[in-house]
Amino acid sequence: MNAEKINPAIEAILFANGSSVEPSRIAVALEIFESEAKEHLEQLKNEYQNSGRGITIIKLGESYQMVTVKEYAPQIRKVMDLRRNTPLSQAALEVLAVIAYNQPVTKSFVEQIRGVDCSGVIGSLTSKDLIEEKGRLELPGRPLIYGTTENFLRCFNISSIEELPPLPEDDKKPESEDEDDMQMTVEEVIEKATSD
Repeated sequence: MNAEKINPAIEAILFANGSSVEPSRIAVALEIFESEAKEHLEQLKNEYQNSGRGITIIKLGESYQMVTVKEYAPQIRKVMDLRRNTPLSQAALEVLAVIAYNQPVTKSFVEQIRGVDCSGVIGSLTSKDLIEEKGRLELPGRPLIYGTTENFLRCFNISSIEELPPLPEDDKKPESEDEDDMQMTVEEVIEKATSD
């Protein structure tokens, strides 16, 4: 493909697709190397972000998507007659945080951390496409494991999980070695939760 037509072709693909697209798929469609597709995507992303337009290109994990600039969300809602989604409850935010920072995790792990049943909240977060099933653990009962989705990245305006803010350090030092021994690893908690 003619070099001058690569960027317009990528714009057309992103616009028409409506969801995120991996550079490898764009490379195949345009018959170019994946590294070249990534370079063009990054170039377009920077151009859009510096242009002051109402649309931009964002990176979600390894994929790219064309989206509207959040500054214009109120006007878009009015035209499309969209109502603002109900905000997440405190319980939903807590479960989402546990999953986001520790993924992939089982429901039992989340319940062990929070101390309450989380079935309803996990179902709600799954229906909102903020978390999804990532497979099963190779343990008795083969419990489901959960992780965040691409939609989670989009909603929190981050490109990857690594961009989550660091958890605050606990200022308290253990008073004895016994307290140190009480702290379990994620794997130990999962094993204990699944064996009960």
